[in-house]
Amino acid sequence: MTTVSSAEHTRRDFLYIATGAIGAVGAAAVVVPLIAQMNPDASTIAAGAPIEVDLAPVAEGQIIKVFWRSKPIFISHRSKKEIEAAQKVDLGSLPDPQPDSARVKPGHDQWLVVVGICTHLGCIPLAHQGQYEGWFCPCHGSVYDTSGRIRQGPAPANLPLPPYAFVSDTKIRIG
Repeated sequence: MTTVSSAEHTRRDFLYIATGAIGAVGAAAVVVPLIAQMNPDASTIAAGAPIEVDLAPVAEGQIIKVFWRSKPIFISHRSKKEIEAAQKVDLGSLPDPQPDSARVKPGHDQWLVVVGICTHLGCIPLAHQGQYEGWFCPCHGSVYDTSGRIRQGPAPANLPLPPYAFVSDTKIRIG
């Protein structure tokens, strides 16, 4: 009769190790796709992901349009004249009273960021148009001022403000 010392590896030890390794690989092969399918789709991430916009190349008086969540976002680099005109408006004369200071970030009065969709029926207004040199919706005649506030026409509310923050003096993150 032959006895095997416990220090030596047996064929049975090898089978235990091999079976355990194959089981671990199989478990990982099942768990990884299970967890991955819980993540949102790439198109969902792209549709709602924040975007960063560099404001350095935007000249004073210029309005640029970017898209976030399939909505046009107007970013206006307002002149001192436009800012003063927006701040001097009598709030009692506005259909949707809101001071200019509530529509811009503190210390960044020259930058106005609004969702470029008319609050009447969802049209896209034209920039630097209308009696107040803000936006004009040619579909039904809504007129917005340089602060995106409704001044005339059938629109019930001001142009909405998207969630945004200044990352630096020349860069914003929308979303």
